[in-house]
Amino acid sequence: MDAGTKNWHVIYTAPRAEKKVNERLLKQGIETYLPLQKVLRQWSDRKKKVSVPLFNSYVFVRVDPQEYLKVWQVTGFARFIYYLGKPAVVRQFEIDNIKKFLTRELVSDIKFDINKKAEIRDGPLYGKSGIIEQIGKNTIKINIEQLGISLIAEVQKASVRQLNNA
Repeated sequence: MDAGTKNWHVIYTAPRAEKKVNERLLKQGIETYLPLQKVLRQWSDRKKKVSVPLFNSYVFVRVDPQEYLKVWQVTGFARFIYYLGKPAVVRQFEIDNIKKFLTRELVSDIKFDINKKAEIRDGPLYGKSGIIEQIGKNTIKINIEQLGISLIAEVQKASVRQLNNA
């Protein structure tokens, strides 16, 4: 690894300190990524959507080896996650996949109809289309006919687009 090359690494923080550690790292000029998700929390008097870390006690940092000391000095930092004796490197496409996962459409707003044509937009069946057979809470069963065979695929709603003209 080149001394000047910045790579994504995973750091472990003190419990429930991810947001504060992320903020402190940013103030130090360190590039970070803290994946957050919205969840509904219930208190005795109300419900509220709050942003919570996708991975408890973890923050991603993009640093070169000379910047490790800056990370170690941040209050709330516990340690780097190691692999084979070195701080583990997370590839950019893995960071991009986490971002993609968190920005998926809300499936509760998408309406589907049985016996309508739909196209799969993600995963190993990307680009395949078929007829919607069954609609579940988070998944859809699609009958894909190709090469004289019929395949029933169960896929996530967020991975499907109903085609209007069918």
